[in-house]
Amino acid sequence: MNYTLLSSPLQGFTDFRFRNAQNKYFGGIDTFYSPYIRLNGKLVIKSSYQRDLLPENNTGLEVIPQVITNDADEFLFVSKYVQELGYKELNWNLGCPYPMVTKSGMGSGLICQTQKIDDILKRVHSESDILVSMKMRLGYDNADEILNVLPLLEQYPIKNVAIHARIGKQLYNGGVNLDGFQQCVDNTKLKLYYNGDITSVSQFHKIQERFPTIDHWMIGRGLIADPFLPGMIKNNSSEYPSNKMELFSDFHDTLYAGYSESLSGATHILLKMHHLWEYFSVIFSNPHKVHKKIKKAKSIRNYEQAVREIIKEG
Repeated sequence: MNYTLLSSPLQGFTDFRFRNAQNKYFGGIDTFYSPYIRLNGKLVIKSSYQRDLLPENNTGLEVIPQVITNDADEFLFVSKYVQELGYKELNWNLGCPYPMVTKSGMGSGLICQTQKIDDILKRVHSESDILVSMKMRLGYDNADEILNVLPLLEQYPIKNVAIHARIGKQLYNGGVNLDGFQQCVDNTKLKLYYNGDITSVSQFHKIQERFPTIDHWMIGRGLIADPFLPGMIKNNSSEYPSNKMELFSDFHDTLYAGYSESLSGATHILLKMHHLWEYFSVIFSNPHKVHKKIKKAKSIRNYEQAVREIIKEG
């Protein structure tokens, strides 16, 4: 079966610098979703969001913008903005599990508010011609919440619904709920995409066998932890390339140079790279030791030295 691999957006990680570097050195991702735009009640697009979506910063990439909101005016404002940039689709995030989002009735905290979802979609589809797709969890408190939303979504020309097979309350803890995802497959005619815990080629095959009708697969944290993964899935191989460390080194240096240019001061740069290494360390033979070494690097000079040593040791 032909299938499509998508990059699930992660706030603070999968911006245009990451997308470009991953695509250049590893490939394998067919479509990237940008991290969400959040307006916080003001109809103003922050400069960081603007930079992230500029067509010239995403040359050669298939990118779909995303919005997180519980307000139709905000949704329409973002729709108009992304259309002016040339985008035809806007993904609506009903998946984010973080308390600061869910407590505001957004992300996965909005899933149980079916009337509000309906009201927003009604206005968006009557006042805009943007193509709408969805990114959801199975619910916030329980995995049945989504089953009340799917029939409602069927009333609209929703392009697809990407489902992360966890509930919001879990954050990223515990395993994915494959039975919960199966319930969605069994109870809707909507086009569904699968998201959640695709972290290896063997894990991908396992989930693919479980859901033979699904042909779009989203990789989130697994992509940051192992940027080789999509290419390996496409090549149906669990073997890393022979120049693995060389490729990773070039990828890291490209990212590091980009963030060094855009972030002000060593503290911000190191914080950014430390967060990335929480994921990157996974592809090394001793992840704990690698992560510890990076965390101990409190200056730019020490950080660069630590990275050189880690890559040399492989």
